[in-house]
Amino acid sequence: MPPRILVYSATAGFRHDSIEASIEALKAKQSVLDVEFDFTEDKSLFTDNNLSQYDAILFLNNSGIILDDTGKAALQNYLNLGGNFIAIHCAAAALRDTPFFGKQIGAFFDYHPDIQESVVEVLDKTHPSTVMLPDRWCLMDEMYNFESDPRAVGVQVLLTADESSYEDPQAKEKTLRHGSPHPIAWYQERGAGVESHGIAGRSWFTGLGHCIEIWSDDLFLGHVMGGIKWVLQSKTTRAFNANGNVGNAS
Repeated sequence: MPPRILVYSATAGFRHDSIEASIEALKAKQSVLDVEFDFTEDKSLFTDNNLSQYDAILFLNNSGIILDDTGKAALQNYLNLGGNFIAIHCAAAALRDTPFFGKQIGAFFDYHPDIQESVVEVLDKTHPSTVMLPDRWCLMDEMYNFESDPRAVGVQVLLTADESSYEDPQAKEKTLRHGSPHPIAWYQERGAGVESHGIAGRSWFTGLGHCIEIWSDDLFLGHVMGGIKWVLQSKTTRAFNANGNVGNAS
């Protein structure tokens, strides 16, 4: 059986108009990735029993408090059992009341300057989510600033924002807390949101993905698909480990 991924796009705050385009883009890549995506905005599906069938959970442009206490507990348990985690763009603005979620992503969103043409630089060209990218990648997107430095929870930064390539007037008035160089995409071999007794799966996050148009950009889609492939190869779920506690059982 192919790996199975739950894609959760619920919002309780700002809703990106690119969510529908991103869902269609992921659907179109299902066969290429050889995965099964299940798409939902139903928080009641976050139960131990339901999450146990997935090799990864993908939070897609969420915002606000999009899980109740039961759902948060089920997500924590899923991560403790070796479940893998993917988060895209505004997911970093979700569940701010849930510390383990912030650690599993790496850092919560702070603010962003206006959308504009910007340059991101590749720090690691060997990772499956960056191998296809140019060293300096020019794109139209929002360059997120974060409330903390994700490196503090052990992430490995993949992409950084070239702050000289775009205008951020607020930066002169605020203390930027995400460290330098400016992180914009990263990964964790062992997700930091897992409790000490748990089996940590992998975590991958990209701060890119705001615009409808970017979801038809081959470089961006390669970036996302590479992140998904890498996460699934953690060998902590049934996709690649018959003894895994969670995942699509063959």
